[in-house]
Amino acid sequence: MGCNKWKAGFNFGHLKAQSKLSVFFAMIIIFTYLFYCFTGYCDSLPITVYDQQTFINKILQKEGLEYSPHQMSDAHKNSSPGSFVRELPGVDSVDTLLQGNDNELRPDNNISTANNFGSKTFPQAIIIGVKKGGTRALLEFLRIHPDVRAVGAEPHFFDRFYDKGLEWYRNLMPRTLESQITMEKTPSYFVTKEAPRRLFALSRHTKLIVVVRDPVTRAVSDYTQTLSKQPGLPSFQSLTFRNSTMGLIDTSWSAVRIGIYAKHLENWLRYFPLSKFLFVSGERLVTDPAGEMGRVQDFLGLKRLVTDKHFYFNQTKGFPCLKKPEGSSRPRCLGKSKGRPHPQISPEVLLRLREFYRPFNMKFYQMTGHDFGWD
Repeated sequence: MGCNKWKAGFNFGHLKAQSKLSVFFAMIIIFTYLFYCFTGYCDSLPITVYDQQTFINKILQKEGLEYSPHQMSDAHKNSSPGSFVRELPGVDSVDTLLQGNDNELRPDNNISTANNFGSKTFPQAIIIGVKKGGTRALLEFLRIHPDVRAVGAEPHFFDRFYDKGLEWYRNLMPRTLESQITMEKTPSYFVTKEAPRRLFALSRHTKLIVVVRDPVTRAVSDYTQTLSKQPGLPSFQSLTFRNSTMGLIDTSWSAVRIGIYAKHLENWLRYFPLSKFLFVSGERLVTDPAGEMGRVQDFLGLKRLVTDKHFYFNQTKGFPCLKKPEGSSRPRCLGKSKGRPHPQISPEVLLRLREFYRPFNMKFYQMTGHDFGWD
């Protein structure tokens, strides 16, 4: 009898300990869940998550069509459903197909991405170029505007990671309120042949900003950046010309090719009208940042809140920095990689390069209706 009582007491105590342990682990799970919710990681869980193919298929079914890879051209056998959509008669983009369909089908309806702190949307404006033109400075200047939210790192979606899909791209975006606009910047878009077609397939309404700079100075700056990473790089002169006698300019070198702005703009104008572009002067962004920022804010439909009171000129770096914001111990300047001293380049080499760019610059001035004064 005593043994049985002891066993019963032991079993009861064992069960009681197990119960406490279960409650303990349940509390850990609950608190972990609440922590992630408060930090924005568990967004509206009951809402269905659509991937790109799902929402395209749903719309095609609504139109009495079917997405089938064997219907596609050989060029699009391995591409996305959005590419197939553009092959349909009378359909030139996802936007066209979405017109007239229910709002619940639209990819920019932020399915699974909305909560009380805003939603993740595709960018309404993109800084598409150019490398070493002043794109980072422009983005940092814009980010102090309360109605602008921007991705810090360059997404490279339309040139490198397009196969990852639209949902991957949108998830990179910051959360925005209805009164705010979403932006990103990837300077290589401007010189990527496929980028305008891919962006147009997503939205023909995106505003495009191109920061341009004297192509000769830009090429030297590009070379300087590469040289800092590759000390054994050949000389600027040997890379610029196809032979040592300073004959033909080597346009296969990216530092030279990027500066042929007219050629790259022609590719973009096949998809977007000139009214969708704003061309920002990289030189004026340095000498008159407030004035150039005024043009940018007008283009984006923003109030002119970023003004000359936000800037001061840093003599050491040679470009403007943002004044110390409230609550900060120091002003905000771009990193050490910006404002590097350029290596000495032969004046004859620079003159030859300037002569090469001159006809392309003139054409670019005509195309944009703006003389940047590089010649």
